[in-house]
Amino acid sequence: MSSLQSVTDDTFDEVVLKSDLPVLVDFWADWCGPCKMLAPVLEQLAAEQEGKLTIVKLNADENQEIARRYDVMGLPTLNLYKNGEVVKQLVGAKPKRLIEKEIAEYL
Repeated sequence: MSSLQSVTDDTFDEVVLKSDLPVLVDFWADWCGPCKMLAPVLEQLAAEQEGKLTIVKLNADENQEIARRYDVMGLPTLNLYKNGEVVKQLVGAKPKRLIEKEIAEYL
């Protein structure tokens, strides 16, 4: 089980869009193998970037409103939000170093 905070359709705006820190949202589903492979990478990244970045998970099957709002078509999808706006989107399981490189300019 993940120690990352989960967000829902109901909590998304408050937790993600109103955050003072950049927020990386992991759109995932129980049936998604690559999502499960990505989970430990995100856990490690969250620990290393504590205080600079928040990482949360959103189950796209259970929270379809938010997934539709941001046109999430494939899983896993990582959206990076800063000041309430999507500034970066990564689709598919990526290695940690690539995720770090892609989000570095926003931290």
